[in-house]
Amino acid sequence: MFSLVCCVAVKRCRTSSLLLMLAAAAAATFLSPPVAQAAGKGAPSDAWRAIDGAFTPPAEFADDLGDYRSPLLFNDGSQVKNASDWERRRKEILDTWHGLMGKWPPLIENPQVEILESTRRENFTQHRVRFAISPEHKTEGYLLIPEGSGSHPAVVVVYYEPETAIGMGKEDRDFALQLARRGFVCLSMGHSASFYYPNQERAELQPLSALAYASANAYHVLASREEVDPARIGIVGHSYGGKWAMFASCLYDKFACGAWSDGGVVFDESRGNVNYWEPWYLGYEQGVTRPRGIPNESRPRTGAYKQMIAEGRDLHELHALMAPRPFFVSGGSEDPPLRWKALNHARAVNRLLGYENCVGMHNRPAHSPTPESNEQIYLFFEHFLKAAKSPQRNPQP
Repeated sequence: MFSLVCCVAVKRCRTSSLLLMLAAAAAATFLSPPVAQAAGKGAPSDAWRAIDGAFTPPAEFADDLGDYRSPLLFNDGSQVKNASDWERRRKEILDTWHGLMGKWPPLIENPQVEILESTRRENFTQHRVRFAISPEHKTEGYLLIPEGSGSHPAVVVVYYEPETAIGMGKEDRDFALQLARRGFVCLSMGHSASFYYPNQERAELQPLSALAYASANAYHVLASREEVDPARIGIVGHSYGGKWAMFASCLYDKFACGAWSDGGVVFDESRGNVNYWEPWYLGYEQGVTRPRGIPNESRPRTGAYKQMIAEGRDLHELHALMAPRPFFVSGGSEDPPLRWKALNHARAVNRLLGYENCVGMHNRPAHSPTPESNEQIYLFFEHFLKAAKSPQRNPQP
C-alpha cells in the first residue's frame, strides 16, 4: 500500500463524469490511509503560490506526448480504462522493470543504526551514523534532526558522498542542511560511482536498481525514528543523485514524493551525461567490459539497457509508477523543457486517477543547481510534506 502524499483532485470545471468516477475508485484503491496536500479548501499555501507555475507545461508542450509509448497501454496493447485497470498495469510495469534489472533482496525494515558522533548545529542536531544498505553492506551518513517535538516530515538526500549535502562540499548541493534548517529530518547518504550487489563480479541487480534498494532501506532508517512521520518521507538528489532519487522514488512507493535534479529523466543518446548505458547504471553485463561513452559500433549497448532500448522502453514508464504521488524535476542542461513530452504521460495517468498538479518541472540553463532552482525544490517539499493535509475531492459531476 502506498505511503502517499497525493495531489489536488481534478477540479469540477475541468473534469468529466468519467474522471470523477475514476477519482472515486482511485481514492479507494490508493489512499488508505492518506496524507495528502492539495489546493483544496481555503487559500493555497505560500509554498504552492511560489511553485504552482512549474506544474503546468509551456503551451508548446501542453499536450505533446512525443513518440513515447503510453504507459496506459498494457504489454498486450490493451487500454487502461479505469483505476482498477491501472492497479494491474502498474504492477505489470513494476514487474517488467524488476525483471529487467533484477529482483531486490528482502528489505531491512527494522534497521540497526549506530550513532558514531553527535554535533549541535544551528537549530538541529547532526548525528554521524552507520547503517545497512543491504544484508552485506553498511554505509555511513548524517542524520539531521531539527528542534521541536512531535513527528516531522523527512527527506533522504543521495549523492556521491554524504558530506556535500550537509554543507561540506560543492556549493548549492547542500540539500540536507537547507531542509534541516526548515524543520525536516534529513538523512544524507552517499555511494561512490555506483553500487554493485552483492559485488561487481557477480552483480544480481543493475547498479541503479541496487541504489534504489539501498534508499528503500534508508527510508526505513528514517521511518523507525520517533521524530519522523513515516507517511511524509521524500527523496532528493542532483545529477548522479538525481538518477538515484528518481529510481528510488519510482520503484519504492513508500516514498511520498521525490525531487530529481538534472539527472536525465529519459534515455537520450545525444547527451553524454544522460549515460544510463554505462555499466555503473543500467549497462552492467557480467563478464563484459564496455568502453566508456555514448553507444556506437565500437561501444555497443550492453546489459539491461540494451534490452530496454530493443523493447522500446523508456523512463516515462517509471515516472508513471509515481501516480498519484507528486514528483518535481529540477531541470538543467540535461532536462530542458522538451522533457515535458515524457512527463505528460505521468500527467495523463494522474488525470485518469482524478488528480492534477502532481508533476512539476523548473528549468535553468546549466547543469549545476542554483539558489533559485534549489528554492523551488525546498518549496516543493514544504508544500507536499511539511504542510500536508487530507485531500479535498469534488464529488459533483
